[in-house]
Amino acid sequence: MPIYEYECARCARVCSHVVMGSNRRPRIACPHCGSARTRRVMSSFAVVQSEASRVGNFDPGQPRGDSFYSDPRNVGLWAKKRAKQMGVDLGEKFESTVEKARSGKLVKEMM
Repeated sequence: MPIYEYECARCARVCSHVVMGSNRRPRIACPHCGSARTRRVMSSFAVVQSEASRVGNFDPGQPRGDSFYSDPRNVGLWAKKRAKQMGVDLGEKFESTVEKARSGKLVKEMM
């Protein structure tokens, strides 16, 4: 039983539906506004990268959107990339501080 994503033409919300084995495409109504004007869209997916790959692919000069800064994995990424570019080793204490910031422990320690 596949799960498909549908976007509503009226309210623009995306919802998921399990489709039972049939060759006919069912008419899916939007669960938020009730509109029958929905279309099947591509489901989102994630790509997993190693820390080294993330640092290697990161461009510190590129502007980032709000979603970039709300992802805790991106804490310290700019500093790591710039240090690598300059050939500077920031040491274990820096790495430890970055990991605490990513997990939220640093903020708790500061309070």
